[in-house]
Amino acid sequence: MKAILKRYRAFIITAIALGILTIINSQIGLKALSISAYSFKEMLLVIPPVFILLGLLDVWVPRETMIKYMGEGSGLKGIVLAILLGSAAAGPLYGAFPVAAVFMKKGVKFSNILIFIGAWSTTKIPMFLFEMSSLGAKFAFTRLLVDIPGIIIIAYILSKLISKDEIEKIYKQAENINK
Repeated sequence: MKAILKRYRAFIITAIALGILTIINSQIGLKALSISAYSFKEMLLVIPPVFILLGLLDVWVPRETMIKYMGEGSGLKGIVLAILLGSAAAGPLYGAFPVAAVFMKKGVKFSNILIFIGAWSTTKIPMFLFEMSSLGAKFAFTRLLVDIPGIIIIAYILSKLISKDEIEKIYKQAENINK
């Protein structure tokens, strides 16, 4: 029982706070409940397909292949692949983190994982197409040409600022997720 309470304490505290808010001001509390229910429903629609794809990635793509194309010695092809995979991804940003964990298990270079997350959040193909049609090609391409080098620079700065021990700890945590 203690383990369950400890594991779900944030959820329990939030539920209690939401209950108190609803008692104090029912209009705001009900609106907060409505937003929470909508977000929960959206997560239920996004998370299962992401985990199915992750399972397939985990089973179908050997670790050696991921290391070859996105590992320590991958160079430019690893960067390009990380950007393409992140840009082609669908769904909200929280879907990128389970993918990043599988990438860590497969031996993908830390900076390429950061590039993938940055591309997922910034350079999605549907967003680019929307920008082309509503804001014009000049804006869309300019934003893309600024964002891609920015993502790469930030990823390399972060990977240099974080100690090797800390990166190893992150990789070990990713290894232990499904154990």
